[in-house]
Amino acid sequence: MTISKLAQEIKESPTLTLNATAGRLREKGEPVIHLGAGEPKSKVPLDAILAAAAKLTTADIRYTPTEGIPSLIKAVIKYTADNYQRMVGPKNVIISNGAKHAIYNLMVTLVDPKDEVIILAPYWVSYPEIVKMVYGVPVIVDPEPGSFLPKMENIAKAVTPRTKVIMVNSPNNPSGAIYPEGLIAEIVQFCEKKGIYLMMDDIYHKLTFDKQTTVSCYKFAKDNVESSKLIVINGVSKMYAMTGFRIGWTIANEKIIEAMINVQAQNTSCSSVVLQEAAAGALKGVQSGVENLRLTLENNRNIMVNELRSFSGVKIIPPDGTFYCLPDFSAYNNDSLALSKFLLEKALVVTVPGKEFGLEGHLRLSYCGSVKEITEGIARIKWALDPKSPSEIFVGDKRYRRDWK
Repeated sequence: MTISKLAQEIKESPTLTLNATAGRLREKGEPVIHLGAGEPKSKVPLDAILAAAAKLTTADIRYTPTEGIPSLIKAVIKYTADNYQRMVGPKNVIISNGAKHAIYNLMVTLVDPKDEVIILAPYWVSYPEIVKMVYGVPVIVDPEPGSFLPKMENIAKAVTPRTKVIMVNSPNNPSGAIYPEGLIAEIVQFCEKKGIYLMMDDIYHKLTFDKQTTVSCYKFAKDNVESSKLIVINGVSKMYAMTGFRIGWTIANEKIIEAMINVQAQNTSCSSVVLQEAAAGALKGVQSGVENLRLTLENNRNIMVNELRSFSGVKIIPPDGTFYCLPDFSAYNNDSLALSKFLLEKALVVTVPGKEFGLEGHLRLSYCGSVKEITEGIARIKWALDPKSPSEIFVGDKRYRRDWK
């Protein structure tokens, strides 16, 4: 059997791999704690469930227009007006099978072989792989030392005649950092000046803490919608805890959307009509669940940060939003993959290696689980790593002894 060179070069998703490993251990009865997942525990909004159920009861479940059903497109237009202060039309919107699918379709639409795409580290693990899958070249810009933020001058230095797109994710997965308004303004204005596409991945933009908010990228754009190279990606997965519904969307100029419709028509045809109705229900329904989730995450963030600060060797920048923090564990082991495997083997705690996000020596930890999972998971990590912690710990009903240095 011959596998394509491209397929061989695409990395496994580390989060999905870890999920599978954790699942196998749980099937054996092991008390695994998962601090790697990006799925909130809160229930899907009732309005989404009712909208999906209403569609199902019609027994009329068919294909939809490739760009999405009119009711969901209208809801996305209203959402954009309310949250971005930007009026767009139906021809500026396409609905896809999640934000990841939207990003992939966008890269197919914009990137030719050997075109360069600038990715700001730390970055979501799928960004470089998606760029490679369309035969583009990912160009990584590192953050300033001791920070999760890049300098504009370093972004500018990374630009070449082959640069086609800059990808920005704020609030950021994996760090939880919110890019300051001034930096967003600089990036938007720089891209307009250079004629570079700017993709804003705003999937976490409602999940922010400490009374911080994200700024609308459109605030700094001078181009109108139809000449703009500014693209916004969003979806229902995170803010509505609807990860399994796989509905995302893209806002862009008509020419980009028209091309994306052609691309999508040839790979998935359309998103499920039932799931689109659910997403429309969530966007049009009661919004209190979003704030409840945000408050829960903020509380969980505070607990995790406080627990991590009890380590003698961990450095942590408290996240401004999202589900994640990215503490620096390099004082214990700068090889984050080895460290992650060690913690799963010895402490039965799932973490995600920082190397996968472009920052070696760090681990991504998720705080979207329960408070018990957070406190017990961090306690196990501390027991496994910190020599000042007690040498024995109970994991489930078993007593474990730290017998390594």
